[in-house]
Amino acid sequence: MMKSTLLAGAALLGLSGLIFAAQNSHPATAAPADKPFKITRLYTGPDGQTHAEQIDVKFGPRGADPFKLMAASGAEIRRAAPGRVADWHRAPRRQYVITLSGHGEVELIDHTKIELGPGSIDLAEDLTGKGHITRVIGNEERVTLAIPVSDQ
Repeated sequence: MMKSTLLAGAALLGLSGLIFAAQNSHPATAAPADKPFKITRLYTGPDGQTHAEQIDVKFGPRGADPFKLMAASGAEIRRAAPGRVADWHRAPRRQYVITLSGHGEVELIDHTKIELGPGSIDLAEDLTGKGHITRVIGNEERVTLAIPVSDQ
């Protein structure tokens, strides 16, 4: 229990650093402080299909007020080779998936493709229905941090 709590804490600490780095890595194109960071939420709709919506992560002045994530434990770092395709599948559990490096995309039943790059955060909650396709695009592996969301 303590090990998973420490791992989750380390993952969330790393996430805050990742968000800071992603927002400040290109000063010439940096977003204004009041522009929200986005989390893409994948969920199963009433039609039994996976849909996506954008959740705004709103920070206080100069990031002083943190955006609260749902409780989490058992974080994992994963990697996938260039060209890997995970054909139609559902999320194995409710989880945040944060792309640390590399690029990917998620495809929905309506052929909508959502690009995933370093710093992108997905909240995968499509536990039923057909699910989605996940691809690694480009010529480098994609490394992700998966943080399961506790149901508490």
